[in-house]
Amino acid sequence: MDFYDLTKLYEEKKKIHGIETYRYISSMLKEAKEIHKKDWEKNPTKNRDHEQSWRAFKGKNLEKLIMYIINDEVKSLGLNIIGGNTLEKTNSINLTKELNIIKRNLLLDFGEFGSHLPDVDMIIFNPKTLRVIAVVSSKVTLRERIAQTGYWKLKLLQDEVTKHVKAFFITPDEDGTLSIKNPAKKGRAIVEVDTDGSYVMSETEVEESNKVKMFDKFIDDLKTLMKNGQENLE
Repeated sequence: MDFYDLTKLYEEKKKIHGIETYRYISSMLKEAKEIHKKDWEKNPTKNRDHEQSWRAFKGKNLEKLIMYIINDEVKSLGLNIIGGNTLEKTNSINLTKELNIIKRNLLLDFGEFGSHLPDVDMIIFNPKTLRVIAVVSSKVTLRERIAQTGYWKLKLLQDEVTKHVKAFFITPDEDGTLSIKNPAKKGRAIVEVDTDGSYVMSETEVEESNKVKMFDKFIDDLKTLMKNGQENLE
């Protein structure tokens, strides 16, 4: 099984669920796991059982799937989106001029320890101005990444060049960390206080707030961000 198979499965679900397909990401991943296991059994990976192999596949491809889902709508707003590792893993010499500028617009200063990019999965930017609008992280559960997202948001705020950049998190929230506002679990508290918001891809409804919403609100919030002129996109 590869990423193409995952997008094919998503498109099949989309024919059934339409705009609500995002709610069924977790059940779709369970179905994908069975397909992945059958493929793995044909050629088992040495020194790794199937569970390990699946976790690696799921972790790598969830972020790619989310980018696949939002790509067209992000572009319809006049914005563009790239994977975070596009900048992280490529030497500046080999980057295009445009990507080099985007990279410089996102670098964070660590003083004598150099400048480094935040660890994020997606970068949304204005292709006309090359101004970074938002960074997005994504994981199946919050515990794997949310504190890190909060940390990077605080670092972004400390620099004049990056303080406007929004830091979002998208997740199926399989352990239900975001479902209840009060009393809040630690992950929800971090989202509410230290990030610009999290969007949930889940069949289970969550207690929404200004910072925690269902995934279908993500593009609407990007539109609002632009409409309010907060990013000076022109």
